[in-house]
Amino acid sequence: MEEALKKKPLMKSSGDYGAWSLDQLTKSEFFHQKLHEWGLLVVAAEIERIKGETLDWDLSLLGIAKRAWDKVIHRGIKPVIVFAHPSILKSVFGSVGYYRMLAMVSQKSMNRVGLSVACYEAGKDNPDDATALAIVRHLNQIISRLVELDEKIDAREFDLWRGMAAGSQAQGSWQNTKGNRVEVIVKGILQRRLLEKGVVSDEKEDGLRMQLKDGRVVIFADEPDVAIYQDNKIWAAVEIKGGIDTAGVLERVGAAIKSLRRAGEENHQSITILILQGVSVTQKARHDLEINRDAVNYWFTIEDVLENESKRGEVFDPLGI
Repeated sequence: MEEALKKKPLMKSSGDYGAWSLDQLTKSEFFHQKLHEWGLLVVAAEIERIKGETLDWDLSLLGIAKRAWDKVIHRGIKPVIVFAHPSILKSVFGSVGYYRMLAMVSQKSMNRVGLSVACYEAGKDNPDDATALAIVRHLNQIISRLVELDEKIDAREFDLWRGMAAGSQAQGSWQNTKGNRVEVIVKGILQRRLLEKGVVSDEKEDGLRMQLKDGRVVIFADEPDVAIYQDNKIWAAVEIKGGIDTAGVLERVGAAIKSLRRAGEENHQSITILILQGVSVTQKARHDLEINRDAVNYWFTIEDVLENESKRGEVFDPLGI
């Protein structure tokens, strides 16, 4: 392997390597976050546990083609894994998205056929009987057609179908992400950390406000980008600066110091952390950070947070998460 690398070295000597590598990392992490945010694995597992044989499968009413149904049955695949049913849509949170992705259609296209599903997928509402049946019939007709087109069904295809639709949706979300994508990624990492540690007792405003079991409250906003409060006093503040414009490095660092200094003024014992792009850590910026240790207790590069598990832990530790 070493010999192979010598013959064809990586582009690390190129000035573009770092920027492209970070771009790849942030996009991959964004897609990974969406996988968990949309609960794709959790919903699939819940649907697989359903005893579909207890449901009434009126194929004609549900929009399921007899030939597609027989193909699925003869392969020993549980029908609930492939075909939507109104009872499931009404009882399993996220199941609308599961079957929509299985049909490989977008939320936007569902709007265009008069079957908006975004609110159901977001868990903000449950479809009534008529709406559930309409969604089921529409999706089952598409899924049936896809099943019929395959000469032989491979059950692994169904995961790939959903994966293709999820990837397309994640790409759309990536393109529509407003503001600094790096900031979105880092906030997502912190949110997932809190959820996976099981320390969140309540979430509001789509996860932008998290009540922790130890009484602290985490707020994801601006200035600071992440704030942790305890007894209504700021306990920790995190600023994330993802800009790569080298001409604006000192301005970004100065703005971060100013924001974090305000947190220190509110509570002298508060913990302050700055996360910034590696390209921003110039000699002058490093000097500014060193002489402002009272305002910025810790600083890390975004590359460290994304690539280095140990460094990521060093961010979590002072935050007590």
